[in-house]
Amino acid sequence: LSVGRAVLAALRGSLGALCWSLAPLSLPLSLPGWRHSGPRPDREQECEDVPPTPTSVNYHFTRQCNYKCGFCFHTAKTSFVLPLEEAKRGLAMLKEAGMEKINFSGGEPFLQDRGEFVGKLVQFCKQELELPSVSIVSNGSLIRKQWFEKYGEYLDILAISCDSFDEDVNVLIGRRQGKKNHVENLHKLRQWCREHAVAFKINSVINRFNVEEDMNEQIKALNPVRWKVFQCLLIEGENSGEDALREAEKFVISDEDFDRFLDRHKDVSCLVPESNQKMRDSYLILDEYMRFLNCRNGRKEPSKSILDVGVEAAIKFSGFDEKMFLRRGGKYVWSKADMKLDW
Repeated sequence: LSVGRAVLAALRGSLGALCWSLAPLSLPLSLPGWRHSGPRPDREQECEDVPPTPTSVNYHFTRQCNYKCGFCFHTAKTSFVLPLEEAKRGLAMLKEAGMEKINFSGGEPFLQDRGEFVGKLVQFCKQELELPSVSIVSNGSLIRKQWFEKYGEYLDILAISCDSFDEDVNVLIGRRQGKKNHVENLHKLRQWCREHAVAFKINSVINRFNVEEDMNEQIKALNPVRWKVFQCLLIEGENSGEDALREAEKFVISDEDFDRFLDRHKDVSCLVPESNQKMRDSYLILDEYMRFLNCRNGRKEPSKSILDVGVEAAIKFSGFDEKMFLRRGGKYVWSKADMKLDW
């Protein structure tokens, strides 16, 4: 099954994906009439030099946020946001390079121009670039029903971050602003997604404050298309180290703790677990300057901007593990047109 998935993904991708997916097949075979001519280093090197395809891209166009989650690993180091037309130019370049899915994130994407900025990007990507999938990750606190009425038709997936169904735990984590109840707001957003035919997703970061929580009942009641469960991750310079804006060490859990949480929720059909090992190198992340962020050395090392050097030149420095992207299920049914959902 895994080989089949890899081959399918390769056929849809560029030559780069095709090369590495077929690479394991270039082994000596003992078959009638088969003559093995030995290794072909030139062709192997050629495959290695082909950059990965940006099939799915996460564009963190802002670092600003109205929440103060203690484990955040994309912190408010700058307030910079690209002008709208420059952001559109970069997105068009990514589409030309093979992008099929764009995910807008932050920071909090609905902070910029009260959601108008991300709304215009969503509309551009679906209407003009005709991308199969357009999604947003948000804490949900700033989304208004009027936004759905204006831009909902262009959005495939809305992912809302929710780490606990206990408001006291949300306060400890920092996922709260003022007196607004994060859980109550989550249910309201779920209903708006239903009304406007937007697939609803939940993202949860498992950490020391929620690792013992049983979320089975609440997740099944909300019935998201996917429940992405992350293990708390340290990134030097972001939420760990001397130059970091957060100190996330107190949130970190062991692999064993994470596995116990997953086992407690194994009957939730929409559960999509992602350990630190899977997460670190299997995401293509663009920062606010449209630079790919390489996390292989435990910190975010930026490439040059795709706006300056092009996608192919920049992505070579992304540290992106295309094999791990496929292995963790990064390619799935992500267009709402293909989802069989009871809105």
